[in-house]
Amino acid sequence: MGTALPPPALRRWFRHTIAVAIFLLMVYLSARILRVLSGCRPGTQSCVSEGPLPLQVYPQDQHKSGHLVAPGWEEPQCLGPQGMLGRMTRSFRASLKPEGDVELSQYLAGWRELVRFLTPLGSIVTFAANEAFVKVTALETLVQGPDATHYWSLATMASWERSAGLLGPPGTAPQASGCRTLLLLHRALRWSQLCLHRVATGTLRGPDDAGVQCGDAYRTALAPHHPWLVRQAARLAFLALPSRDRLLELACPAAGEADARAALAGAAGILEQVYNRTQVLLAGNGLLHLA
Repeated sequence: MGTALPPPALRRWFRHTIAVAIFLLMVYLSARILRVLSGCRPGTQSCVSEGPLPLQVYPQDQHKSGHLVAPGWEEPQCLGPQGMLGRMTRSFRASLKPEGDVELSQYLAGWRELVRFLTPLGSIVTFAANEAFVKVTALETLVQGPDATHYWSLATMASWERSAGLLGPPGTAPQASGCRTLLLLHRALRWSQLCLHRVATGTLRGPDDAGVQCGDAYRTALAPHHPWLVRQAARLAFLALPSRDRLLELACPAAGEADARAALAGAAGILEQVYNRTQVLLAGNGLLHLA
């Protein structure tokens, strides 16, 4: 019969395990950043839809969702012009063009605000947010560069890069391209949407419930595209996420729990709309195989 570790030793073991997990994940993600910038990536993976997303409750768009909010509900300040969630949702919503396209400048502006929101959530999320920031910056270079007219939207980018030979036929070695970079952001957006939605609407399950819920979102959205070692490292690292109360406080400062949850669910609803639109465009242009 083994001897149980005393509480201090157990805590030290847990901290060391989390540190090793984060280190391994950082090594892997650093390699992915270099591959994105260089266009070098062995093999290909498909980005497949994980099925219909859960319905969201977003008060500012209740006529679209079919969900009603309580009479007299007032929008919290975090959804206003000065609030981080407000700036993020307005940019992402503005990226959805009536003709069914996604405007890249607004999409990237929304991502910048999302990165700002994710950064304080702990080491593992901070590093992932930094990786997303690298991709956002790379795409902004194209959107603002000499070929900017071809990078106005997802559709124009796909058409231009295909005609320029940057995408290549299925099964060929991938090259650096805006479409490939956007696909990786697209998968990360799926995780973000699921994480925010589950934190906003899930049942409280203890002080580390946000880590459990965002870890579940990781297994749905990103784990299928990561090797086993990274999946195990991420599973441990998500345990270090702040509690749901803390995440709600970061999302919507000075708001009560009900208002913060409604605001976070509303933001998740906008991310869902952007994800679904982008998924349709990527699939329609045969771009889900790029990474």
